[in-house]
Amino acid sequence: MRLLALVCVALGLAACAPATRLEPLAQGPYPPGQQVDGIFTAAESEDGLIVGHRLMDSGNYELAMKAYYRAALEQGMTTDLLSALGSANLKLGRLNQAESLLRKATEEDPSYVPAWNNLGVVLFEMGKSSEAMRVFRTAFALDGAATPSIRENLRLALAKMENPAYTPVDNHNFDLVRRGSGTYQLLATP
Repeated sequence: MRLLALVCVALGLAACAPATRLEPLAQGPYPPGQQVDGIFTAAESEDGLIVGHRLMDSGNYELAMKAYYRAALEQGMTTDLLSALGSANLKLGRLNQAESLLRKATEEDPSYVPAWNNLGVVLFEMGKSSEAMRVFRTAFALDGAATPSIRENLRLALAKMENPAYTPVDNHNFDLVRRGSGTYQLLATP
């Protein structure tokens, strides 16, 4: 009983003690950021294109598309974004949308190798083999045969077109992966 009385007294005294004042992290009702000429501007956010690439790498293609569209609102619809959106649509099986976006990317920048290469992947997936081969050759020529993997991709695609039953000895399949910052290319994966 005595212990209970001591606890009650301790709690009563704690309630009477002055509370320490917490300092706010930021002034005003907004999250931390900066104020320019009295106008609040939000803190810098991560580039939507970079976020989209990371999401593509992790297999979150729908979220990647949302990040790419956010980047398009901030930067405008660039060739890189068109190509990235086409790649995301390809991964989601939306071949018609992918083809449309990648064609637009190649029209806006006819020297953009990843868009040509990705368009070739889409066309090959759609069964448009002869047009896909023309597109792959364009990507190879624009690359100047500088990238060994693009040369290998063209070789595999040619072999597959010449003999539809062709399966490489190590049983590779075509896959779309990112190369560098925001570019994709067709690679054979086990």
